[in-house]
Amino acid sequence: MKEMKMPTSDSYYESLIESLKDAEHAAGFIGAMLEEKDPEPALLRNAIRKVIEARVRMNDISELAKEHHEKIDQMLTETGGAEIYSLVELLEALGFKLEITVADIELPA
Repeated sequence: MKEMKMPTSDSYYESLIESLKDAEHAAGFIGAMLEEKDPEPALLRNAIRKVIEARVRMNDISELAKEHHEKIDQMLTETGGAEIYSLVELLEALGFKLEITVADIELPA
C-alpha cells in the first residue's frame, strides 16, 4: 500500500496572527470591534491581545506599548470597556467616527 501524506494547513488562530502582522489589517481588526452596534468588550480585549501577540512575534513592540496594553487590559477587565464605548457613542452622536489608522511614524522597538 502506498503511503499517503496528509495535507497540512495552519490553524485559523495562526493564520489570524500572521495576518495581524500587517498594520493595515490590524487597524481594521480593532476598528471593527469599535464599530459594533452591540459591543462585546471581551471581543475588543481579545482583538487587542491578538494584535499584541502578532507584534510580539515580529519583535516589533516597545516596552511602553506593553505597559499601555497592561493598563488597557485591566480597564477592559474591570469596567467592560464602558469608557471606550461611551466615547464611541458620544462621537457618533456628534456626527463623528472614531477610526483606527496606521501612524506615519516608526515605533521604537
